[in-house]
Amino acid sequence: MEFRVLHKDAGSDARAGILKTDHSEFHTPIFMPVGTAGSVKGVHQRELLSDIEAPIILGNTYHLYLRPGLEVLQGAGGLHQFMNWDRAILTDSGGYQVFSLAANRKLTPEGAQFSSHIDGSKHLFTPANVVDIQRIIGADIMMALDECTPWPCDLKYARASLKLTHNWLERGLEQFHSTVPLYGHHQAFFPIVQGSVFRDLRRESAEFVAERKAEGNAIGGLSVGEPAEEMYAMLEVVNKVLPEDRPRYLMGVGTPVNILEAIALGVDMFDCVMPTRNGRNGMLFTAGGIINIKNRKWMNDYSPIDDLPGCYVDTQYSKAYLRHLIISGEMLGAQIASLHNLAFYLWLVRKAFEEIKSGTFTAWKERMIPVLSTRL
Repeated sequence: MEFRVLHKDAGSDARAGILKTDHSEFHTPIFMPVGTAGSVKGVHQRELLSDIEAPIILGNTYHLYLRPGLEVLQGAGGLHQFMNWDRAILTDSGGYQVFSLAANRKLTPEGAQFSSHIDGSKHLFTPANVVDIQRIIGADIMMALDECTPWPCDLKYARASLKLTHNWLERGLEQFHSTVPLYGHHQAFFPIVQGSVFRDLRRESAEFVAERKAEGNAIGGLSVGEPAEEMYAMLEVVNKVLPEDRPRYLMGVGTPVNILEAIALGVDMFDCVMPTRNGRNGMLFTAGGIINIKNRKWMNDYSPIDDLPGCYVDTQYSKAYLRHLIISGEMLGAQIASLHNLAFYLWLVRKAFEEIKSGTFTAWKERMIPVLSTRL
């Protein structure tokens, strides 16, 4: 994997870069559509390629491990072949999903024991077998197993959790360096910075991660309920430590405003279910603000969904028609809204790249933040 910073913003820590994997090359900042179980909900791979032009998507180790299972994935030749996707894939290690199963999991130095949400069967994720699972999935970028600390949590819990995550990282790196990819393409391995909202722990974790000299680094355990200001404060601490010549991936974030603020703090990569999940419920993100398409005010609005150059659905369908579909529970409504939102998120990060390149990012961001927060 190759990463280069091409431009830096004079008024912030924003960077415009280029990241190259064996499956695709793309500019950063980048947003990765979430394809949890080998599918971005309601979106065809053709649409991801041709309409949204997503150069990389995210899959999830926990979900893919449980279903369809490793035998099926390996038999297909990995996830790229299984889902017929020839661009890059990043896989989350499953740590967050295990975290969300708090009532049905147990963390030990060995790993994370959990019960399947599908059939209740018992499983164990270890730092080593999570590497092996991601080798079978075949992701271009793999994540280390970590514990995503809840919010709020006290300092004692956060410190013990961080010790566990760092121990797991060492074992995961050992397994990564002692194994090889299965399908002929390079796989990178990203450690994850944790530490909850405690500055000293975040700094300690960032230093520990930076010393591992991985090809890229991730920042986890944020956007789990803490105020946005706390998240930004932690990003500022962490990104002053993480190496400048490696991509920085903020996991599971967030709103368009979150993304612009995080870009200004030096983050390069993002993923979030918000564009598709909120879209299915009728929330549209636009350059003019947030639309709840279920509102009665859109019932007789026959104008295009969005005037912004984006996905074909923006000019193909009207707000009134999309409202009708969403209100009626028609599947097409969820598909249209998901396509629009994903296209908007990709537009936003591409626009950020151009503004950084032009030296106008900070002024543009300050104009956009209040607009993107507006409910139309």
